[in-house]
Amino acid sequence: MSACPCQSGLDYAHCCQPLHQGKPAASPEALMRSRFSAFAMKNTDYIARSWHLSQRPVGLDLDDDQQWLALEIIASGEKGDTGWVHFCATSKDRQGLSVLEERSRFVRENGHWYYLDGTPSVSALKRGRNDPCPCGSGKKFKKCCG
Repeated sequence: MSACPCQSGLDYAHCCQPLHQGKPAASPEALMRSRFSAFAMKNTDYIARSWHLSQRPVGLDLDDDQQWLALEIIASGEKGDTGWVHFCATSKDRQGLSVLEERSRFVRENGHWYYLDGTPSVSALKRGRNDPCPCGSGKKFKKCCG
């Protein structure tokens, strides 16, 4: 068993994998976690399927050098068939570490939650060599993703 990339504390098989295989997400937060895992695993088919048809991009080209390391859900909620999630996601690429902070909107149709859109901001993440790694491994940054 392997830990789920969304850092829920559950194994992938009991967390995001069932959603990646077609099970409906129970909430906007569950969908956001499964989308993060899909980005981390480069699962473009799921990313596209979880995007509402009205907003879905025609093509989805992920950066092969971008590694998604950590997800922090700041807040989430739902009212009827609409929902939202405020999150921060840490990634690493050739330029270093960055944090994507977004307030995302979701809609539920026919029992399935879909990602609509979000208001993102990206900023560089500065880490000291002895700081804990943002990926959640418990190791020092220099010994892990640094």
